[in-house]
Amino acid sequence: MEDLTRLIISQERIENIKNNNLELTNEEAHYINKVMRIKNGKEIFLANGEGSLWKAIKVKNDCLEISQLKKPYLFQAQEIYLLGIAVVIPKSGFEDILKMCTEIGIDFIQPLFSERQVNKNLNFTRKLLRWNSIIKEAVEQSERLWKPSILNGMDIIEWLKSRDNQERVSISITREDTSYDLNQWLRKQQEFVNKKGGIFWNVIGPEGGWSSKEIDFFNKNNNSFVKLSDTILRTSTASINASSILNQWRIDLKLIN
Repeated sequence: MEDLTRLIISQERIENIKNNNLELTNEEAHYINKVMRIKNGKEIFLANGEGSLWKAIKVKNDCLEISQLKKPYLFQAQEIYLLGIAVVIPKSGFEDILKMCTEIGIDFIQPLFSERQVNKNLNFTRKLLRWNSIIKEAVEQSERLWKPSILNGMDIIEWLKSRDNQERVSISITREDTSYDLNQWLRKQQEFVNKKGGIFWNVIGPEGGWSSKEIDFFNKNNNSFVKLSDTILRTSTASINASSILNQWRIDLKLIN
């Protein structure tokens, strides 16, 4: 594929385009003109974050003309097996987690709260705007066609209660006995895989560890414990490790099928 600059444009904006011309926001125009220095008449790619990619030509500093709007240059169907990382928000490093999980190929990112969490005083609405912007930039940089969804923050116990039978959840743990690592747990989900659809989650806890109340809840609800490493990992390291394991499992599964 050609090495062209990419912009992520929401599907809503794509649907509202008139005469194949897309008016750029000030931020987008600055990126195209000042950062990437795209000249009039040059091509770039536009993606909607939902599998479609178009070619566009810069016709003015604040306007792009899309080629064949009704027939994308490329379309990629959504993955059959979706991957999620649920992370108790750490004191620092969460933005790096967002970038790297996006680049690796995670489909859902769930911020969590827990009893031993250090960073609880968040302006969540403002944070979500920034986090979505970071994910958007990571999608453009990594050339993904599907933008991951970052969900509203939830308490770990309430989040687990809200899971449905289309989701499988593993909880990473360090100092508790567990029979499986994440790879082994994924391989044991064959019955669920055969049904197709749903989300495979791995949950990363706080750096202070899960509380006794949370561990009791996990045990009473038969949640699956897994380990990611024989060493103790920071939240950011554990998140990237788990994301890589999940994504490699999906790649292997597609090759087998």
